[in-house]
Amino acid sequence: MKQAIVTGASKGLGAGIAYHLLMEGINIVDLSRSGNTEIKALAEKKSLTYKHEAIDISSTQQTLQFFESWFNNLKDDRPEELYLIHNAGTVDPIDTVGHLDPNSVERSVHLNYITPMVVTNLAFKRSSELDISLIVVNITSGAADKPNHGWSVYGSTKAGLNLFTETAALEQKEKQTRHTIISFSPSIMDTEMQQVIRSSSESAFSQVSRFQKYKDKGELRQPNDVGKALVTLLMNEPLENGKLYHINDLLP
Repeated sequence: MKQAIVTGASKGLGAGIAYHLLMEGINIVDLSRSGNTEIKALAEKKSLTYKHEAIDISSTQQTLQFFESWFNNLKDDRPEELYLIHNAGTVDPIDTVGHLDPNSVERSVHLNYITPMVVTNLAFKRSSELDISLIVVNITSGAADKPNHGWSVYGSTKAGLNLFTETAALEQKEKQTRHTIISFSPSIMDTEMQQVIRSSSESAFSQVSRFQKYKDKGELRQPNDVGKALVTLLMNEPLENGKLYHINDLLP
């Protein structure tokens, strides 16, 4: 049996990933504030499981409590392979340094960076104890590679997560474990995050007009297509531990 835990699988890229994992015969646990009835119906049709857990991923404590309980309840019915996909994230706060809301900064850092780190830390430990092969995917962004006006928090959290991924992979290779961790950059998609970006003021995000043009010109990929490309990669390619995979290398 194969199992996948996907954060934010109720919509957007997370839903696309969950859909195509189900198509590959993999059971899904969706950690998000709301579930997805279409994904649940597909799971039932394919005699698979789709379990929704209403969790606020920005709460590190709440998320860790779920994972501790999940691993404790596996007992003899543990999966032979576990996919852990850290998809949930936020681009907020979009604003220049000096005008950032501290509460929004804290939530972003927890959601984009701290929670994926501490959950991966726990998952590595418990998967080793239970002899489960673990594959971790951290959804990142091109914003991690260079400074973008108004995106100091988002870019910094994704850059930090990239380095964490590389370091964790290095350690796993040295220990010769069965665990793999990679980063995946989906580029720009037609999601709610893009709506948030397009609604920004020019003073908060100087390149807002460029992102508005992406939508107007139909240059945004559909999250279902991006999700399919990631799942195809996971199912069919030998993964390189620590590598950052980019959607532009997988889709035309």
